[in-house]
Amino acid sequence: MPEPESSVQDTQSKASGTTTPATPVPDYVFTDPATPAQFVGHLGHLTEAQSESLEEFRALLVKEGLYKPQATSDDGTSTSLPSHDDPTLLRFLRARSFQPPAAVVQFKAAEEWRKQHDVENLFATGFTTEEIEAARMFYPRWTGRRDKQGLPLYVYRVSELEPMQKELDAVSAKRKYQRIIVLYEIMVRFSFSLCSHLPHPTSPNPISSTTTIIDLGEASFSSLFRLRGHFSEASKLATPYYPETLGTIVIVNSPAFFPTIWSWIKGWFDEVTRHKIHVLGRDAKTELLNLIHPQDLPKMYGGELEWVFKDQPQLDADAASVLPDGKMPLGPIIFQDGKAIKPEAPSPVNKPNGTLSNK
Repeated sequence: MPEPESSVQDTQSKASGTTTPATPVPDYVFTDPATPAQFVGHLGHLTEAQSESLEEFRALLVKEGLYKPQATSDDGTSTSLPSHDDPTLLRFLRARSFQPPAAVVQFKAAEEWRKQHDVENLFATGFTTEEIEAARMFYPRWTGRRDKQGLPLYVYRVSELEPMQKELDAVSAKRKYQRIIVLYEIMVRFSFSLCSHLPHPTSPNPISSTTTIIDLGEASFSSLFRLRGHFSEASKLATPYYPETLGTIVIVNSPAFFPTIWSWIKGWFDEVTRHKIHVLGRDAKTELLNLIHPQDLPKMYGGELEWVFKDQPQLDADAASVLPDGKMPLGPIIFQDGKAIKPEAPSPVNKPNGTLSNK
């Protein structure tokens, strides 16, 4: 095992062969998860300049025909919701450092991409429950728990994919891509919406990103090399089309050859996302427990939760209380108005607004 490393910047320097240390910056992730600095740029924690950027962004999107504001009657009563909610707009703004013109370019490209791949219909009717549940095994899985901020906690145990390599190879490239799209839709429209609805430290401000543990334990170099295209496709899709949905990413059980792996990874993410990646050393348990309550952290990482990678989400009491039979619904699903519902295919004439919204 390599020596403990507090952040990916250290690993990046080693991988590139440089010795210049990264500029030290306060790392609020593992010291105080409720520090307001972590939420700057999120709804409820906007600076005056950021609020102005949000207003400008909305106006530019209206001009481009990409956004419809909330409609009201003469007496001020709301008659329709805005086409996209503020958490969605803010994700695009954060991705572009609150530069509205740049955010418009990315937002427009994302809308065109969604039309190209008919995302609404794909999500509602493109998959059977059985295929979606099988597909989950190849990507980060939600534990059913949340970190101390209320963000959904995902785990990706890479070695679990090795026995299923042939099964993965049998799926066409197009179908793999479609699977990734639908799983992202479930994350944004179910997991984020559910976690926003549940009690959390920043409530009523919504949840719009994940915390993810990537476990490289027992994964061989040859397996990681074969799977690098699989990892790359899912990672690269997030940055342009689901920006700022990846929050803290924690890598545990990193092998001695991790610098080589990092040389692949750093090309899959933008700089902002790369700085969210933390490589933990031998004392991973202590660091993780600063981020996640013991009852919500799987036992294999030093917590108390009886959950392994192949398990369905192990919901906490709050989540179980609002879901049918207290369990995670299977297949394509969204959480809306306090309940889990199946997505509906849009009509050919009146397609619903909010295709990027997490409502």
